[in-house]
Amino acid sequence: MVMPSAAGSVLLTDLYQLSMLQAYHDAGMAGPASFELFSRRLPPGRDFLLAAGLEQVLQWLEGLQFTPDEIDWLRGTGRFTPAFLESLAQLRFTGDVWALPEGTVCFADEPWLRVSAPLPEAQLVESRVLNLMHLQTVVASKAARSVLAAPGKLLVDFGLRRAHGAEAGLLSARASYLAGFAGTATVLAGAQFGIPVFGTMAHSFIQAHASEETAFLDFARSQPNHVTLLIDTYDTEAAARKVVALAPRLAAEGIRIQGVRLDSGDLAALARRVRAILDAGGLREVTLFASGGLDEDSVAALLAAGAPIDGFGIGTRMNTSADAPYLDCAYKLVAYEGVPRRKRSAGKATWAGAKQVWRRRDAQGRLLEDTIALQGEPQEGEPLLRQVMRGGRRTAPPEDLARSREHARRELASLPLPGGGMEVNVSPGLRRLAAELDARPA
Repeated sequence: MVMPSAAGSVLLTDLYQLSMLQAYHDAGMAGPASFELFSRRLPPGRDFLLAAGLEQVLQWLEGLQFTPDEIDWLRGTGRFTPAFLESLAQLRFTGDVWALPEGTVCFADEPWLRVSAPLPEAQLVESRVLNLMHLQTVVASKAARSVLAAPGKLLVDFGLRRAHGAEAGLLSARASYLAGFAGTATVLAGAQFGIPVFGTMAHSFIQAHASEETAFLDFARSQPNHVTLLIDTYDTEAAARKVVALAPRLAAEGIRIQGVRLDSGDLAALARRVRAILDAGGLREVTLFASGGLDEDSVAALLAAGAPIDGFGIGTRMNTSADAPYLDCAYKLVAYEGVPRRKRSAGKATWAGAKQVWRRRDAQGRLLEDTIALQGEPQEGEPLLRQVMRGGRRTAPPEDLARSREHARRELASLPLPGGGMEVNVSPGLRRLAAELDARPA
């Protein structure tokens, strides 16, 4: 039995999606439904999110279909009727999708995405749509904080090796680039998404050589256009002096040392001492690049301490969003067969009806306030949700990642100044609708 790759398989879902589809099939429930994806609240330490992952969602929706082998496997479980399984062979996504453009700043309760489709289709896609958008939004929101903490600095994603699996590592590279990182160490992200790739060397390369000096020479001669030397394997300051001594020898061969990398120890103190050694040796143009368990807080602390560091490799803590590794996001039914629907569970109540988010800015273009309103309810400002699929097909060609990255840059630049505040309002119409639904018996 041949199955599609995990990333493309419709079976990459929760069992209850298929159980509900069987029940919908039996009851003849296939009317139009609308679901919205949003985060109920922001994690501690976050005052905004950066929406990401829409491109992978649209790719998956366009290709959604059950293969004969997948249907055969479902038949073997004994859970589903022959008539229902036969219907799965023809199932495709035929719905409409509205979404925030990738790289849009968003806040609690604001829909990132709305799916309107026949109920079985809109229900089935829940798990994978959440899975794709949650991951990249978590990482992009974390990465954006480093971008804001280190303006003008080179930031590179170093997180593949400790990411939670292959897809997470690859999509984390994409999400961090969207948020403003300069590139990634993950080669496949360069091949698949056109993201610039960066790399230096491992400590093992130094250790495998008879001497640190020989390792530096071998690497420089092998990679003459990309010479960044890792100098903290043994004695960092001694290694910096070796770099100074080797620079004229390599220059005579037409090779320029571009940078040195620090990966351990007191990075601020070492950076100051290494910078002094390099400058005294005439290597003012050689850059200092730091890595090793960094995130936006440690980067901000290093820069506040005056550490002369030109760039940072940021990995594990960003790719896993270590301080806030998940969002309380949900994909909830907001209308069925033209009737608004509202969940009233304690602590998890939802706003009913298809919605739009309207954004107002001040005279300088900074975010002033958002209003969540019913679709079609007039509001001031700019509507954020745009239709990106109609009848199961995109309304426009795939968005270029570079354009999404530029959109994210403008969005981050428009955040309120520290202490300026940002209001998110709920429209009167939305509140009235909730009150009306709450007054009806369940």
